[in-house]
Amino acid sequence: MESSGQKKKKKLSRKKLAVIIILGICVLAAAAYGIYRWIVNDQMSEETQKRESWAVETGELLEKDRDTRVNIYKSATASDIEIYQIQPVEVKKDNFTYYNMDVQNRLEESLETLKAEGGYTLENPLAVWNPYGTGTNGLYLYFETEDPSLEVHYTVHTENQEIRDFQAQANAGDTVQKEFLIIGLVPGENCQVTVSLTDSQGDTVREATFETEVPQTASGYDTILEYTQGDSEEELTGGLYYTLGTQGYYGHMFFYDNEGVMRYEMLLDGYKADRILTEGSDIIFCVSADQIGRMNPLGQVVRLYETKGYDMHHDFNWGDEGKLLVLATKKNALDDGVMDRILEIDMETGDVTEIIDLRDVFPAYYKITEKVGSTDTFFWQAGTRDWIHLNTIDYMGNDSIVLSSRETSTIIKLSDIHGEVQIDYLLGDKEYWEGTGYEDYVYEKASDFTGQYGQHTVTYVPSGDLEKGQYYLMMFDNNYYANSTRTDGYEPELSDSVSTELMGSDFPSHVYFYLVDENQKTYDLVWGYDVSYSSIVSSVQIRNDNYVVNSGVAKIFGEYDQDGEMIREFSYESDFQGYRVMKGDFTGYWFAG
Repeated sequence: MESSGQKKKKKLSRKKLAVIIILGICVLAAAAYGIYRWIVNDQMSEETQKRESWAVETGELLEKDRDTRVNIYKSATASDIEIYQIQPVEVKKDNFTYYNMDVQNRLEESLETLKAEGGYTLENPLAVWNPYGTGTNGLYLYFETEDPSLEVHYTVHTENQEIRDFQAQANAGDTVQKEFLIIGLVPGENCQVTVSLTDSQGDTVREATFETEVPQTASGYDTILEYTQGDSEEELTGGLYYTLGTQGYYGHMFFYDNEGVMRYEMLLDGYKADRILTEGSDIIFCVSADQIGRMNPLGQVVRLYETKGYDMHHDFNWGDEGKLLVLATKKNALDDGVMDRILEIDMETGDVTEIIDLRDVFPAYYKITEKVGSTDTFFWQAGTRDWIHLNTIDYMGNDSIVLSSRETSTIIKLSDIHGEVQIDYLLGDKEYWEGTGYEDYVYEKASDFTGQYGQHTVTYVPSGDLEKGQYYLMMFDNNYYANSTRTDGYEPELSDSVSTELMGSDFPSHVYFYLVDENQKTYDLVWGYDVSYSSIVSSVQIRNDNYVVNSGVAKIFGEYDQDGEMIREFSYESDFQGYRVMKGDFTGYWFAG
């Protein structure tokens, strides 16, 4: 039999073991949390960093153009037609970037020299991988025809059974010189390309086929995404989905088809594109944290707009005619304030003007805020005064804008933005604004519903079926409440359906449509549907009769029909979240038709 002393020793041993196990669990949990915070902090700081390297593998050096300081190489990948690569001689130097007008002009001159050699035909075209350095798998083709009215069509085929053929009509011009960028070649695959010339009746006049090995992605990102089919039987809209800020892969924009196959990888100088605007045959997007670029269909940067003294964040959009409106942070602000300025860029002159400082619009509220602390919910912003955190801007005409403020879970309409800026209204919890001096601007709810929290991509949607002074606002309602800067002790009384969980939740996020009535000073939730939960970031975009939705923290984007039923949903990788995913058909840019 065991003595009482032995029994006590065993009890103590078991207690010690339990304590050790508990301590071990605590240490592991603390370590996991620390690693999580480090990853998030690292990725947040990565967002504004410039691209470290533009160097890519090249084939045999064929020629050095001393006038343009551009080297011409044979393609590093195998092909049964001759394909070139052209690179500036300084591509491997520190601080080099393709987003430099001198670099772009030199590359254009080098390409024009190659074109001037002449004799290029459909069967023997001038072919160059990514001649302006802004992509990895775009193949430039140039050849001459006898009839300017001929259309150019192409088909991309791979031996990979998972990948369907990609067909497109190229935006090749209406002269006898046909010039275009083939979009659709899958990185890392051996592709068979058939290029056809068709007449006005749609009949094929001539056709040529070649095979080429396509360069790997610069990012190493997945070229095929897994997807889940939804319950809706509606068709997906045509076009390409494009990513706007995949954490861990900033400086890249990925374009996917409806099967989840990457058809193009665009290279930025860091940061994220935020959105793509179109004007004429060009696209406009952020190319770094302090530059917006204008790019033609060949991937050539034709204009750069610099926001000197400011970093962009979250969004930019069209303003009044010929102007861009940009959400910005003033660098080295004395109060460490961030995400509280609005810039205007004149597209013709390039002039950049700060037109709104939100501190001047909400001075009383600003006074009851402070910097984010290291233990606050939005700890990755620690040390900054992220007191209003704007994430969307949309111009409504008549010198008015609608803004989304994540930190206050409020939608803001401002008018007279070029004069004495006025607050027209606030849409959000009335209790949130009580006692701040701005409570009278809050519109009343027209019915009983739970409003938006932490919303993104608030979009003005006018309708001819509504009375003057009425319109819709569409948004991604994150359904997540958190505030890291308010100092007056305000604590919200949240509905049981609202989440306060940054990572994971039993609650959904939503797509919401509000009917705003400025005549009655009311707003109403008239339609919405549930989507995968995402506490922060995320987007919704109208595409014809469908909706493209990205739940960024869930790392899922998909397309929904007009009834809010899911058609198809894609999953993707990121270190923490993906900011936005949108879709475009790129007709008039890469494609014709």
